[in-house]
Amino acid sequence: MPTFSAPDGTRLAHHLRGDGAPLVVLPGGPMRPSGYLGDLGGLAAHRRLVLLDLRGTGDSEAPADPATYRCDRLVADVEALRVHLGLDRMDLLGHSAGGSLAMLYAARHPDRVARLALITATPWALGMPATTEDRLAAARLRTGEPWFAAAYPAFERWLLQGGDFDPAFIPFFYGRWDEAAAAHARRDEEESNEEAADRYGAEGAYDPPATRAALATLTAPVLVYAGELDGGPRPGLARRTAEVFPNAEVAVQPGAGHYPWVDDPAWFAGRTADFFAANEKGA
Repeated sequence: MPTFSAPDGTRLAHHLRGDGAPLVVLPGGPMRPSGYLGDLGGLAAHRRLVLLDLRGTGDSEAPADPATYRCDRLVADVEALRVHLGLDRMDLLGHSAGGSLAMLYAARHPDRVARLALITATPWALGMPATTEDRLAAARLRTGEPWFAAAYPAFERWLLQGGDFDPAFIPFFYGRWDEAAAAHARRDEEESNEEAADRYGAEGAYDPPATRAALATLTAPVLVYAGELDGGPRPGLARRTAEVFPNAEVAVQPGAGHYPWVDDPAWFAGRTADFFAANEKGA
């Protein structure tokens, strides 16, 4: 397991899967260990995945200063990883909350990003959160599922009133609730760093006007990827996200939720690999 030092001396770990040109991957959660990403549905057959454990998660050390869990301050860790890998420019993929970190990195270091993929990423960094109605509207697309009647009231209550996460509504995060999804959910028992998750989007983490202005000049190709059945982001929010970038395309995976590589690994890996390969040839 390779490690490197962040600018403040915190030892950070990353995990390597597959062969080929490196693709740096930022996990979501926020602040979940990278293990839940697996090999991204077989994407490791096309690229060498460099899966970063953000500080205080997985195999990375916790920092001396918990304030450094804030999303904007994690940008320095991503840059330190690029330097450690010896890359002049890197391909970057952010999943879910990791998409906001990827956007902040691209805004601060646009010349270091070759290609950027935002996978089911709610664009908090752009001041465009998924609303409660977004999430409930997506959930209502599942009314024909046998588990819907028990899951929907718990999901609605959680969104409207807060409280503890209820395993009853986990199926809403997957495009199809089958054995593959259930196995992924069972494997995904690694706890997020709750303190880090709370600080990730703390006051000052995002400056949407400045980020939008910086990304409006980004020349790197961008893929904004959504699941047809995901509530955060819904495809419409993904399309509005793409409008921020001068060179972006949108992919909506049919029948997919928040973990599209679980719902249809071949569709996800093929579409994502094609994006990086096409833009690599055009570079």
